[in-house]
Amino acid sequence: MRSRNRQRGWVGLVLILLALVIVALSAKSALKGYGLLDDKDKATHAAAPGANETEQAAAITPRNALEKARSVQDLVKQGAAEQEKRIDDATAK
Repeated sequence: MRSRNRQRGWVGLVLILLALVIVALSAKSALKGYGLLDDKDKATHAAAPGANETEQAAAITPRNALEKARSVQDLVKQGAAEQEKRIDDATAK
């Protein structure tokens, strides 16, 4: 009877380990789906298949993403400045 109690503890640990492996695999596939984890199966460059090395280097996704984020930031700043100017013009009268 003493050995059964010890075996129950090990069985529980094995089941917890199995559940952890399942969660890890599903998290890995979710991160790949969202593009947050590098996927070795996909091409690393967004350039056309016949592009030379210079064109491929220019089409690297993270650099393009940073440029897009900076342009969005500039648009937001410009909109805020325009709105501030309108508010100042309306309150000055």
